[in-house]
Amino acid sequence: MRRTQSVEIDSRAETIAVDGRERSYTVVVPAAALTPDATLYLVLHGSNQTGAKVRAVAGGSFDAFAGSRDAVVVYPDAYKGLWHDARSSMSSPAKKAGVDDVAFLAELVQRLREEFGTSRVLGAGYSNGGQMIMRVIHEAPGLLAAAGMISATMPTPEIFDAKDSYQPLPVALFHGTRDPIVPYEGGMASLWGMRPRGLGLSAPDTLATLRSETASPPSRRSSTDRPPHREPRSPREDGSRPGTPA
Repeated sequence: MRRTQSVEIDSRAETIAVDGRERSYTVVVPAAALTPDATLYLVLHGSNQTGAKVRAVAGGSFDAFAGSRDAVVVYPDAYKGLWHDARSSMSSPAKKAGVDDVAFLAELVQRLREEFGTSRVLGAGYSNGGQMIMRVIHEAPGLLAAAGMISATMPTPEIFDAKDSYQPLPVALFHGTRDPIVPYEGGMASLWGMRPRGLGLSAPDTLATLRSETASPPSRRSSTDRPPHREPRSPREDGSRPGTPA
């Protein structure tokens, strides 16, 4: 992305009504006019966080794009702190209430693209937010031009609960090899060994699945469909050390 001279940024908290619910988000824009073909960044927080929290944790990393006049950045808030992601094993208020977070994010993107005239949308999510990005790219193909997932891996076939509409797109995964909450080698995601969130593939196998020729989710693949020269990885069940939210 081209970078221009930095300018002041403005942020504001707003709401949008989706499926009869008032949903909240924080949007960050440059104080000066946007450059032509500016990008919309959709940034999703982790479990029990808010858009404002992940914005603070990122330390201005995403806001800097708005400061260069190249982008609008939006930090949506999950329903009661947890996204309705693609894991059937994930218990959340959004899931219990039947909240359609894909519809929420799609309507939010449409509103902001119409308001600011952005040319493309890039999505990034941390932990539970990364799992929500996983759902978005499978259920709303074309909504994102590229996606980034931090500390999030693809659910295993038995708990993968997203519609199969995936179309290949550029994806970046960021994952610590010593992450015990969402194990890099695959296994049970949990909060320090408590509140299990469900089994996931390893980070390398998640990436291999997303960039495979068929690019279908694991629920549509057989064990013989693995990319060549990669042995299956055994899930690791423990999650006993401190790490990231899931």
